Amino acid sequence: MRVVISSEGSCEPFDVPPDQTVGAMKQMVKENFLVHFSDDKQIRQYLELSYGGAALQDGWALCDVGIRSGSVIQCLIKSEQRPLMRVFNAVTGKTFLIMGSNALLQMSVAGLKSVVSKQSGLPVSTFRLSTPAGVQLYDCNQLQDYAIEVGTTLRLDTWDGWVEFLQGCLMGHRLTVQSHLSEKKPVMRFQLQVALYIASSLGHLDLAGWLLERGVHAEEPVGVHPYRMWCHQTSHRDTGKCPIHIAAESSQLLILKLFINKNPLNLACRDPEGHDPLKVALQRGDRDCVRYLANKVYSVVSLSNISLPMRLYLQVKRWMSLGQNRAASNKCQYTNAAFKARVEDKELVDGFSRPNMSSKSRKSMTKLSRGIKAKALQPLSPNSNLFSISDLIFRRAALPSLQPVNPGDSIEMQNKWKQDLNRRKDCQLEEDSSSNKGKFALPPITRKNVTRPEFVDASPKSSRIPTVSLESLSHHCCRTPRENAMYCLTTASTFTEKPWLKQLKIARILIRRRAHNMD
Repeated sequence: MRVVISSEGSCEPFDVPPDQTVGAMKQMVKENFLVHFSDDKQIRQYLELSYGGAALQDGWALCDVGIRSGSVIQCLIKSEQRPLMRVFNAVTGKTFLIMGSNALLQMSVAGLKSVVSKQSGLPVSTFRLSTPAGVQLYDCNQLQDYAIEVGTTLRLDTWDGWVEFLQGCLMGHRLTVQSHLSEKKPVMRFQLQVALYIASSLGHLDLAGWLLERGVHAEEPVGVHPYRMWCHQTSHRDTGKCPIHIAAESSQLLILKLFINKNPLNLACRDPEGHDPLKVALQRGDRDCVRYLANKVYSVVSLSNISLPMRLYLQVKRWMSLGQNRAASNKCQYTNAAFKARVEDKELVDGFSRPNMSSKSRKSMTKLSRGIKAKALQPLSPNSNLFSISDLIFRRAALPSLQPVNPGDSIEMQNKWKQDLNRRKDCQLEEDSSSNKGKFALPPITRKNVTRPEFVDASPKSSRIPTVSLESLSHHCCRTPRENAMYCLTTASTFTEKPWLKQLKIARILIRRRAHNMD
């Protein structure tokens, strides 16, 4: 078939087969139009073919996206700035880009962690950065000390056993956060403060409200892990930021209202640079947050017999709060000892002790601890020399020993299901499934008890329909059939110049192509 390539006002016909891929078509265009790209290391130029308002991917065939003889394909040369470096987030399994000039390579590791914290939404005290060779980056060093170049991919790891907890915080799932809290009280207290920090950054109102009900304060800094409490004086500067400051930086107006209605003292809270939430919002430039905070700061508080400006009221309130906290600490000095460091607690020293930040899941940590406990609780060998009266009594009545019970078939099926689930998580998707869910709302999943229509007359060509099971489709595409339908519909919706029925036809062709590739 003959298609027309349009580039910068000129058109050129090409005779190509219907099953020609877009990648091969790009190579033909480069050779015919003599396309040359720039050699600049900071700017990447690439060739893009578009049809129907959508950018064509290299692996697509022309006939799969509705390109027929006489179709006109647009050819564009686009340029984008190359990322300075990449960071692989072991918590989410995704890689995000660090943009900027080469001057950022002269910054310190602490400055880079601040940038990574803003993009990932995680506090700086919950992760560490390492080079591709596995060398940990310390805050006091410069990036030049690790020979980091443009395009380097760093790795972000969190504390062992925290992966599920941080995933629940990032998604705003309260039950997930609650079920993955640590059993140690100091660590649990730190986790609750981290959860409020993330909820303030991402605007999870339900999670933030639940944490405030549990006694977490928005005017308290996140701090450092209890294992590193001994060196908090030399910790990262951003560990002194409070959730109220993060809400102002992220322009989360509803979170700000929740915090200030809970405790007006949040208006006078200072970050490590001495800025209150109003100053932070002014630097951010969000008009709604600035208007709300300014109205609160410069308002008047009416009491029973007197009216005070908000600033004076906050000073009186802070004095009262300090006195109440000091009195409470004197009365409860023994009950608060559980939240303080003890002699037998573990301490981490940079460069000497092995860091517990390798992003291990909580399941693997529990399995490891169970194995250690099983080895420690081995039965002792009987002593043949000394016998007690109870031993003699039990020797007369020889009791039958218990036999180990073999695991049933249900345990094998459960292990197989877990392996399939882990394999599906490890597989990399071509597109983010979360964005696909936001664009198309498919009908709810039908249950088995719902009656379906019966087909009386079968089509004579029904034997040609590919009989592919749902399990094999999910294994091949690393998606459930529902997620695969969302992906194909979202891909077809990028053809904005085509009517809806044409988009639906393209989606059906993509699904059929995937099913035929499995046969």
